[in-house]
Amino acid sequence: MVKQGAIILAAGKGTRMNSKLPKVLHKINGLPMTAHVIRALAKCHLDQTVMVVGHEGELVQEVYGDQVDYAVQREQLGTGHAIMSAMPVLKDDIDVVMVVCGDTPLLTGNSLLKMLQSFYSSDASCMVLTAKLPNPTGYGRIIRGEEEQVVAIIEEKDASVTEKRINEINTGTYCFKVADLKEALEHLNNENAAGEYYLTDTISYLCKRGKVVAGQLLSDYHEILGVNNRVQMAQAVDILRKRKCEELMLKGVTIVDPNRVYIEQDVEVDIDTIIEPNVQLKGNTKIGRECFIGADTELIDTVIDDFCEIKKSVLWESQVGSHVKIGPFAYLRPGSVIAENAKVGDFVEIKNSQIGEGSKVPHLSYIGDATVGSHVNIGCGTITCNYDGEKKHPTIIRDGAFIGSNSNLVAPVEVGENAFVAAGSTITKEVPANALAVARGRQYIKEDWVKKK
Repeated sequence: MVKQGAIILAAGKGTRMNSKLPKVLHKINGLPMTAHVIRALAKCHLDQTVMVVGHEGELVQEVYGDQVDYAVQREQLGTGHAIMSAMPVLKDDIDVVMVVCGDTPLLTGNSLLKMLQSFYSSDASCMVLTAKLPNPTGYGRIIRGEEEQVVAIIEEKDASVTEKRINEINTGTYCFKVADLKEALEHLNNENAAGEYYLTDTISYLCKRGKVVAGQLLSDYHEILGVNNRVQMAQAVDILRKRKCEELMLKGVTIVDPNRVYIEQDVEVDIDTIIEPNVQLKGNTKIGRECFIGADTELIDTVIDDFCEIKKSVLWESQVGSHVKIGPFAYLRPGSVIAENAKVGDFVEIKNSQIGEGSKVPHLSYIGDATVGSHVNIGCGTITCNYDGEKKHPTIIRDGAFIGSNSNLVAPVEVGENAFVAAGSTITKEVPANALAVARGRQYIKEDWVKKK
C-alpha cells in the first residue's frame, strides 16, 4: 500500500507583516494561518505531515503541537533547502509527498485531494498545481510541451517577452514520488544570484532525466493567493468569511446580509436560525435551530440552544439553554450558564453564575459568582456584592425567591426558597425560606428644612 505524506513550508520570517509574531501564527478568520493548511491536508488522509520551521520555531511548535512533525531550517536558503531540511524527518516508508506553502490558507482540501488523485492516475514523477491568473506578474510561468506535460517553470525575472504573456503560473504546491525527489535534491545547487536552492530546479532536473512532470490546473485561482502582509491577510479573511456564509446558508441558515457579518471557521449554526447584520460569531460558538441573533451581537466560544433570541449583546464563554431571551445590551462573561426559558434583559451583566429555569433578570443588574434557582425574579438595579477587596464570595438565591429593585446582596449570603427581599434592601445575612427581608433605614421627614437652611 502506498504511504503518503506532506511537507509544509513555514520557516519564513514574514518580514512584510511587520510583526513580532511569526507570519504562520497570524490568525485568519479565527485560526492560525497554517492551521487552515493542516486541515486541508487532513482531507488527503496522509500518513505523516512535516512542517518546516525556522523563525521563532519553538513558538510555532507550541501552537501547532502534535498535529504535525517538525523539521528545522536554521538558515533560510530557499525552498529547495527547506525540503532538504525536511527529508531526514520524513519517514522512510513514505512513497509520495505533497509540498505546500504554510501561507496559503485559502487552499482547500478538495483541491489537494483532486491533485493527489490525478497524480496517481498520471504515473508522473511530479505534479505541479497550477492556476491561471488575470495578472500573472511576479509568478513563475508554466511551460508545457506538446503533450501538455510541464517541461519547465520560468521565473518572472528570467522570462522572455513571449513567456511573460503566459498566464498559467506555479502555485508552489507539488506532488512528488519521494525517490525521484531525493535524487533531484542531490543534484540541486545554489548557483544563482540569490545563492539559494530553488525547489523549481528539481522540475528542470526531472524533465532532463526524461521523467514525466504533470500539471494540475486549479479551477479557482483565489485558492493559491498567499499572505505576505496585512493587506493580503484582510483579503484572505474576506474570502474565508464569504465561504463560511455560503456554507451556512446552503445548510439552511438565514444570513440577512452576508457582507456584514463575521463568522469564524469553527462556528456551527443549525437550520432556520436568523443572523442579522454586524453579528460576530467567534471561536467554538455553537447556535441551535430557529434562533434569532440580532444585529450587533458578539458571541465568543458560547453555546446557544434552540429557539433563543439574542439582541445587541455580548456573550463570552457562556452556555444558554433553549427558549431564552437575552438583551438588548446584556453582557455575559465567562462561566455564565442560563437555563431554559430564562430571561436576561437590558444592561444586565452576569459573570460566573447560573441562572435557573424560568428565572428573570430583566434589567440594570449585576449578578456575579451566584447560583440563582428556578423561577426567581430579580428586580431592576440588583447587585450581588461578590468582592470584599481581597476575595470573591458566592451568593445563593433559592427557587421562587423575589428580589426587589435596587437591592444589594452582600456575599457570602443566601436567600431561601420563596423568600422576598424588599426593594432598596442591603442584605448581609441569610434570608430564611418564605421570609420577608427588609434592610433599609427608616424614612424621616423634617418639615420646612429647606426654608430653615
